[in-house]
Amino acid sequence: MEFPDLGAHCSWPACQRLDFLPLKCDACEQIFCTDHIAYAQHDCTSVYKKDVQVPVCPLCNTPVPVRRGEMPDVVVGEHIDRDCKSDPAQRKRKIFTNKCLKPGCKQKEMMKVICDQCHKNYCLKHRHPLDHDCSGSENRQAGRGGAVCRMGDREEWFLPVLVQGFRERNST
Repeated sequence: MEFPDLGAHCSWPACQRLDFLPLKCDACEQIFCTDHIAYAQHDCTSVYKKDVQVPVCPLCNTPVPVRRGEMPDVVVGEHIDRDCKSDPAQRKRKIFTNKCLKPGCKQKEMMKVICDQCHKNYCLKHRHPLDHDCSGSENRQAGRGGAVCRMGDREEWFLPVLVQGFRERNST
């Protein structure tokens, strides 16, 4: 041999060929011949360090930034646990947050339904003052038979008048 120190052996265990122009893998930094320099050819375990693909969250379809040297699967998992806006359970919890304050009722609504008299939040079933035993109004003139129609600053008791008109029409 004329040049005993020239070249290097391929690091792939099945090859070990002496190559006079060896190539160094930029991910795992081992020496390979031209047949085994590709990441897939030598099953490089450090390929994720050089992989520049940006993973996309499978739930919200947004790109998840990954720093060099981090495993993409781990980063996407952390994104789903912390930052993902498309978690179905989280979405359901955030929409229906207005709980009815009537004792025994567990109904939640998307919007607040505030009683004009006691200023508390109720569901659609208990939104009227008579349905939730409202403690906000002291003077109930019609008792349990009337309902309040609010037009500006005036209140008009209209249900007893409607019931009386209905009775008069049906009695003839």
